[in-house]
Amino acid sequence: MIADPQPALPWTPSNKQDIEALPAGRWWDAVRAAPTIGERALQLLGDETGAVIQDKHGPLYWLVAVGTATSWHLRQVRVLTQLTDESTYLGVPPAAWTKGPSTHWRVPLSALHYLTDAWRLWGALAEADRAEYGRVPEGRQLCYRCQLPTNEPIPVEVESGDAVGRTVYACPTHAAGYRRNGRRPPALTNATADQHEGRAR
Repeated sequence: MIADPQPALPWTPSNKQDIEALPAGRWWDAVRAAPTIGERALQLLGDETGAVIQDKHGPLYWLVAVGTATSWHLRQVRVLTQLTDESTYLGVPPAAWTKGPSTHWRVPLSALHYLTDAWRLWGALAEADRAEYGRVPEGRQLCYRCQLPTNEPIPVEVESGDAVGRTVYACPTHAAGYRRNGRRPPALTNATADQHEGRAR
């Protein structure tokens, strides 16, 4: 008996030789998570995850249906989609690139692993956020380093000065400069992200 062929995917990367910048909001939106959050979320999703791109710096990118994640607000998570006044691009590797350390498909693209259900992904990312950073404090917090308000306050440990022993917060860019739970957390900075993403007005 001949097995039924795998159903064709509605989209696959056309470039088979190199990473290609493709516009978010056309075939899919993309959800980017910093390594610490992304790894936890990937474990929580298990077999329910869709395809996942991991770039050479560590962040993970899930593909979701267009418009299903635009209102999300989670620490160290970004949604890449088509905006009114600009286009956002994601560096997409060829489907055959499934091994690192360069940008690759961490979960290979297939008929069984294509778009991730947005609400399942949100649930996994929200749980990973709480496990990694604790509860989100009420109100906007100032980054201890730059003294600017941040919507993504990350608790950090200060080793000197009047803040020793107190709970203080840093923005994602500056969080990498402080210890948290006895270690320095990797932060997804704008400079790192810009190497893998692009925007055009």
